[in-house]
Amino acid sequence: MQIPEYDLAAVSVGAVHFGPGAFHRVHQANYFDDLLHHDPRWGICAVSLHSAAVREALNPQDCLYTTAILDAECAYRIIGALREVLVAPEDPAKVIARMVAPGTRVVTATVTEKGYCLGAGGALDFEHPEVRRDLQSPHAPATLIGYLVEALRQRRNASLEPFVVVSCDNMVDNGQRLRRAVIELARRSSVDLASWIDAQVAFPRTMVDSITPATNDALRERVARAISVKDRWPVQRENFVQWVIEQDERSDLSALQSAGVTFTDDVAAYDRAKLRLLNGAHSSLAYLGSVAGIETVSQAIQDVELSAFVRRLMTEDILPTVVAPRGLDLRQYIDTILRRFHNPEIRHPLAQIAWDGSQKLPFRLFGTIADSIAAGRPIDRLCIPVAAWMHFVRSRAQQSIRVIDPLAEQLYDIGRACSNSPASDVPRFLALETVFPEELRGARRFVVALSRAYDRLGAASDVRGVLR
Repeated sequence: MQIPEYDLAAVSVGAVHFGPGAFHRVHQANYFDDLLHHDPRWGICAVSLHSAAVREALNPQDCLYTTAILDAECAYRIIGALREVLVAPEDPAKVIARMVAPGTRVVTATVTEKGYCLGAGGALDFEHPEVRRDLQSPHAPATLIGYLVEALRQRRNASLEPFVVVSCDNMVDNGQRLRRAVIELARRSSVDLASWIDAQVAFPRTMVDSITPATNDALRERVARAISVKDRWPVQRENFVQWVIEQDERSDLSALQSAGVTFTDDVAAYDRAKLRLLNGAHSSLAYLGSVAGIETVSQAIQDVELSAFVRRLMTEDILPTVVAPRGLDLRQYIDTILRRFHNPEIRHPLAQIAWDGSQKLPFRLFGTIADSIAAGRPIDRLCIPVAAWMHFVRSRAQQSIRVIDPLAEQLYDIGRACSNSPASDVPRFLALETVFPEELRGARRFVVALSRAYDRLGAASDVRGVLR
């Protein structure tokens, strides 16, 4: 077991992170923990925008927790990088004060796609109730965007250098999407502030990767046996971990390079490879496996027909839409992904990957489909996992179960109205303009291929018959 060898009392906060869920604590916090072994200025203040659960679990153990690295060889590591957990609604001023503190050099975020409060076109949704609250009460914001604007306003007024803003969420062009939202909100109150943010604040694009199943009681028991200490909220991941950050002359995050972070001027290529090949395959397994009655990724990829389908999907349909970043062999990357899926030590529930499908599919599959249509390539196989998502929603709704999704109520109503007929069901889903882009909704090739895939899945007694 690896424990912090640095002096916890000497650690100062240099990073504020919004969204201290499992992924942050098993990913970015591990990088900062490595950095703390030779630079004590990089402790983390974690901020929860809603729940006090992480604070209540970790405060009694001095914010220490265990990362279980589960792979061919398993290892356990105590992380000391998290030095403070704040619950934003309880004391917004304290959160902002931490962001404005001179020692804070970076603000990171893992709040999921829905935490950015963006509309269908990618702009900030000013009709979102929490965004409206930010406009009415800027000193006590409700959103990540609101906190960033207010903290940057106060830093500017105090003549302090701005912090770097690093989105670590799985969104295409994540840094620029966050930058646009922050500037849009700032402009509503001050054009000068918006211009200063535009010119002075770095919002680098990033790509993050490591398979991270949710914490459960089985993990807590495993960790307790391994380290002989009860940990209220350990986290787990595979051995593979990656963090790629865009180089930006306005940011000074070079210290993270010593902790293993990759800096590049081509994050978009890394991002597309990961979103389309890894995340696209993950979502395909999630919906097809769920329809087939399979529970976990490793079980799904061990299914001969599912495994063969996903490999064909990646190599024949997705790969032609991806340009390799320098130094990355995409066929080796595919092999690595499939080996990671096979890891029996990671029990990654397909149900967890299936969450928030309306937000994930546009990034993970729809872009690939649109590019394939434009290039005149086949899209039939790509439409099968999309149709599987629709059947997943339909079957849950008809069992009176709401899927976990920002559009849960709309999807529930659609699913309840479905009759397992593509003629009536597919148009109901395609009417979701915030999910399906106009270029796909208006593409006859897509509608026909999706309807055919939906019909085949609906008529099949076993999903594997559709995959052959």
